[in-house]
Order: sequence, then structure tokens, then C-alpha cells
Amino acid sequence: MTQQERARLARGLLFVSPWLIGFVLFSAYPLVATAVFSLTDYSVLSKPVFIGEGNFRDLVTDPIFWQALSNTLIFAVLAVPLNTIVACFLAILLNFNIRGRGIYRTVFFLPSLVPLVCLAIVWRWLLNGELGLINSAMAPFLESINGLLGTGLRPPNWLHDASYTKLGLVLAGLWGVGHAMVIYLAGLQEAPIEYYEAAEIDGAGFWQKLFRITLPLLSPYIFFNLIMGIIGTLQIFAVPYVMMGGTAGINGIAGPERSMLFIATYIYQNAFAYWNMGYACAISIIFFIIVLALTLLIVRLSERRVHYG
Repeated sequence: MTQQERARLARGLLFVSPWLIGFVLFSAYPLVATAVFSLTDYSVLSKPVFIGEGNFRDLVTDPIFWQALSNTLIFAVLAVPLNTIVACFLAILLNFNIRGRGIYRTVFFLPSLVPLVCLAIVWRWLLNGELGLINSAMAPFLESINGLLGTGLRPPNWLHDASYTKLGLVLAGLWGVGHAMVIYLAGLQEAPIEYYEAAEIDGAGFWQKLFRITLPLLSPYIFFNLIMGIIGTLQIFAVPYVMMGGTAGINGIAGPERSMLFIATYIYQNAFAYWNMGYACAISIIFFIIVLALTLLIVRLSERRVHYG
């Protein structure tokens, strides 16, 4: 390496040094420390004691861990596809040249700027089984069905019935589709108009243009939002924590029958409620491996389905 090349490398490292320092301090070191503490019995208040793979053996036989993992995966399976479909649908609608388009875009985007704690408090009220606006809106419709069919349908008790808690959380998550919607809109703005003009000359209809032109052109944006959505959904913590933590009659922040106990919540409980930091680090390592494996799997499956350029 010549002196000029070494000087150029030094200048480059100098410019990226803030990012490198931040990466080492806030990403690399915590990951390594978590891996080390996962092999110890560590209560934070005392020195860690090395126990090898003991924490991981306990995880295999921990039914609460498996329930938290299944709750997390079920919620992700429900939330990620629905959020992707709704965000795509809104972006396509708001891409049409209609009067007041900018106002509509702003209205759909603004809820995504609401802090998660505020969102949880608002939806805790909306999903109230007795006074919530969602059940109040559903009541007349269900009464009509009951009158016609003679059934006894009633609005669900979202926060107290284990069968509906995750569905309520999925509904609350739809408020955040504004960010993904804006990304899809950016992709639609870059779509070459020539493709649509050629398709119209060939007699293609709306649905043909949607599935043959629009969605393939949006595939890189869908892929990005899908990856970020999966990672964010699997790490859900703040919204269920706030929604469940102060609700009367609910089993703590876990919800009825632990139906709202997610992996991030279980890590928090072990680390800061039970002071079992070593066990919490072991859960974090397993969770990291699961998220990484799912991400790599999606990347592999999307190689032939994502069209660039």
C-alpha cells in the first residue's frame, strides 16, 4: 500500500469514525456482553457466576418461554401481512390524481407519528369492552344480525378475552402503516409511465396493470418494508406493556392467560422484575438467532421475486 493510499484510508476512517464508535459502543459491545452473561448466573446486584449452558437448558423446559415465543410468532403472522396489504392499498389509492390528494396523504401519515405510549393509551380506551368506540360502532351491526338470524352475538371484550387480545393489538398496529405507505408512494412515483401507456395500448385493465406492472415495480419496497416489519413486530414491547400494565382485572402486563406475553416482555420481566439477567440474556441470544434466521430465510426466498430496475 502506497503512502497516498494509506493517507486516503486514514481520511476515510476518520470520516466514518463517529459511526464506528457508535457501532462498537451501542451494538457490538452489548451483543458480546449479552452472549457472555447468557452463560452466567447474574442478578445485576452481584458478580456473575459462570454456569455454562445452564440457562439454555432451562429455556428448553420453560413453558412460559415457549408461550411467549408462540404469542410473538402468532402476532407477527397476523400483523405483518395485514400491515403490508393495507399500506400498499393506501399508497395505490393515494397515487391517483384526485383533488385534495396531499391532505389525504397527510391524514393517513400523521397517526404513524404518534408516540407508542400515547397510541397504547388511546387504543386501550378504544378497545374497552364496555365503553370503547369500536364496540359502540359494532353494536348496531351485531344487533341487526341477531335480529335477522336469531343469534346472540356480542362485541368482543378485547382486553379481557384471550381470544381477542392479539386481534386488538393488530388493529392498534394499523395506525402505524403511514411510514410504509410513504415508502410505497415514493416507489410509485418512480414507476416509468411508459409501462402503463404500453399496457393500455395492449388493452390491459386495472387489475392486470396492478399485478403485472405495479406490484413487480414495488417489489423492492415491499421487500424492505417486509424485513423491517418482521423485525419490528417480533420486538413489540411498548404497546402491549402500556395497554396491559394498568388495566384492572388483567394478569399484569402478560394479559389474560398470558395471551399478551411476548418475548421482549418476558426478557424485561426476567431482567428487571426477577433480577435474573443471565437468563434474560440467554432468551435474547435465542431471540436474536430466530430473528436472524427468519430474515435470512426471507432474503433467500425473495431472490427471484424482487425485481430491481
